[in-house]
Amino acid sequence: MGAGIVGAACAASLAEAGVQVRVIDARRFASGATAAGMGHILVLDDSDAQLALTRLGRDLWDGLREVFPTAVERDPCGTVWVAADEEELEAARQRHTYYAERGIPSEVLDADALYRHEPHLRPGLTGGLRIVEDSVVYPPTATAHLLATARAHGATVEEQTSVSRCADGVVHMADGTRREADVVVVAAGIATPHLVELPGLVIQPKKGHLAITSRCPGFIHHQLVELGYLKSAHGGERTSVAFNVQPRATGQILIGSSRQLDTDDPVVEPEILARMLRRAIEFLPGLAQLPIVRTWAGFRPATPDNLPVVGPVPGSPGLWIASGHEGVGITTSLSSARVLADRLLGRTPPIDPTPYDTARLAGGATH
Repeated sequence: MGAGIVGAACAASLAEAGVQVRVIDARRFASGATAAGMGHILVLDDSDAQLALTRLGRDLWDGLREVFPTAVERDPCGTVWVAADEEELEAARQRHTYYAERGIPSEVLDADALYRHEPHLRPGLTGGLRIVEDSVVYPPTATAHLLATARAHGATVEEQTSVSRCADGVVHMADGTRREADVVVVAAGIATPHLVELPGLVIQPKKGHLAITSRCPGFIHHQLVELGYLKSAHGGERTSVAFNVQPRATGQILIGSSRQLDTDDPVVEPEILARMLRRAIEFLPGLAQLPIVRTWAGFRPATPDNLPVVGPVPGSPGLWIASGHEGVGITTSLSSARVLADRLLGRTPPIDPTPYDTARLAGGATH
């Protein structure tokens, strides 16, 4: 259950394999974290397990590029991780070496090369790391495409249908009825711990703000992220911001990012939004001249170890979870679905599923 991009990917993967699938969502498809996300398809290397899942995800997204409708707005723009000083440039060189050892193309940029690629960055930056094969999609329409794929293979989708609890092969509906299935897959983001009883399952909502500008085609050419982003994303601060901007197929600029751990209020907070925009303008001064046409906030479903939970609930072979993807749920939706479908159908996944499995939660406290 769940019609965000992770649930849609699971539905498509299972339906394509011949499984009879029914998708249930309390709201409309792609209306939670998926609607609020940036849509980057990228590799990340803050752990070997995250690299494996994001790399597989990026490969699977690339494999769909020929069948995407125009509405998915796929842009193979690549990513430039921007180094503000020599220490960060050295970190870029180390990441380049790490990627090269694993066969992932990347390019270290000195200052001259950085400004040739992105002339609107502020003066004085030392360089960066360019990941050529990263891309961007528009998450709501990408989700719609995955659900359409699932429907084409016999799946049904029920929206605005509330669920109160999920158990081994059973979905308890909010109206008091129940649905039975051989397997129930819960891909409900931050709502997952409220639907599944699993000791140790902690999925924390991380609030994030985004803003999008009016059209200014060609202002930037890559997704641009400061090299301190991962430290900001996974650090211990209750509230943080980092430079992260993205070109959209519309010619607009999508601006992130912020993270908050101390709220469940979805309202846009002017103080946090202003901090985030100031950070973006520090790196791209010309942004200050572009009108902001919309702002919004959403919640990323985060786990304590920054890896998603993908696997069966111990002792309940008819109850599986695919949740906790934090800020890379768009990238890892397809790879998580592949791992889950392969395990469910008795196939060997292309990567080791152990780091994401529910077994790692044993001994924790119920959230």
